[in-house]
Amino acid sequence: MKLIYQGLGVVALLSSAGVLPAQQGTTAFLKTNINPGRAGVFVDGKYVGPAGNFRIGRKYPLPAGQHQVKLVDPRFEEFNTTVDLKAGKTTKLAEALKPLPPPKGPFGGLRTPVPDKYAAVYINEKFYGHAGEFNNSSQKLMLPVGEYAVRVEPSGGTPINQKVKIEDGKTVLVH
Repeated sequence: MKLIYQGLGVVALLSSAGVLPAQQGTTAFLKTNINPGRAGVFVDGKYVGPAGNFRIGRKYPLPAGQHQVKLVDPRFEEFNTTVDLKAGKTTKLAEALKPLPPPKGPFGGLRTPVPDKYAAVYINEKFYGHAGEFNNSSQKLMLPVGEYAVRVEPSGGTPINQKVKIEDGKTVLVH
């Protein structure tokens, strides 16, 4: 078993170094150092995951060239930029998002207990985080009382679309 892990480590090392022939000349990489780390990273309009996943050990493999990057967290102003990625190189994006004023209550909760913890969660078509942030009794999204259109979009499979009514002090499940 140890030998398999060592072999996989060599493949991962070669892959991240841009040595594998399939990646030479066409793949570039993006790393992020974003505050807050739970901000969603969108590249060319596609959600690729929370920023904190790509700080130290991981990076986004992308085709070389220019890409539109958007950072989204509902508690902060959105940030948009263009990055120019060079083949075989890693570009680092560092940004501290500017906080928005806190919402006014009363509040109710929303939970998303779905299998894909990195499924993107949208409220009224605005990104709010990934499902793993709101998936158990001590982790829920607090929203002002009202009606909302919720979409949970897994990386593979069919999105969940549900209209919900958030009531003061109550929690709604979307699954």
